Amino acid sequence: MAGRPGPPGPAGTRPVPALLAAAERHLRVGTPAELAYAVTRSHLDDGRCVGWYGPPAPGWRVAVDAERADAEVPPALARRFGPTDFWARWTRAESLCKLAEVPVALWWRRHGLVVPPQTPAVWRTLRVADLVVTVAFAP
Repeated sequence: MAGRPGPPGPAGTRPVPALLAAAERHLRVGTPAELAYAVTRSHLDDGRCVGWYGPPAPGWRVAVDAERADAEVPPALARRFGPTDFWARWTRAESLCKLAEVPVALWWRRHGLVVPPQTPAVWRTLRVADLVVTVAFAP
């Protein structure tokens, strides 16, 4: 569930690859109140929150999205996008939407849950406890 290395942005990719490689150290799971000072957060359907606490990456923005790994894929979405590896693809698309400031419904119409080849973003999708989490960076 890893992402792809991206092209160097205006600030180069350093330290982004190192941050992605060590993502587990920079993610925390807790309540929204406990994670109030996270750089960015994702809210889960069970009331928990995942927060990013990594150091700044000059010239890069960061986004996270998380879902429960054992959550049932909504039937309409499974029919539209397929159930295989759904939550990894979903969290990746959601993270990229956040970075692109594009509503997810618009992203679906344009790309489905696929990453467009021209995207400058880099990401990593990983398991954190019972969650599937994608951390993404864009210049």
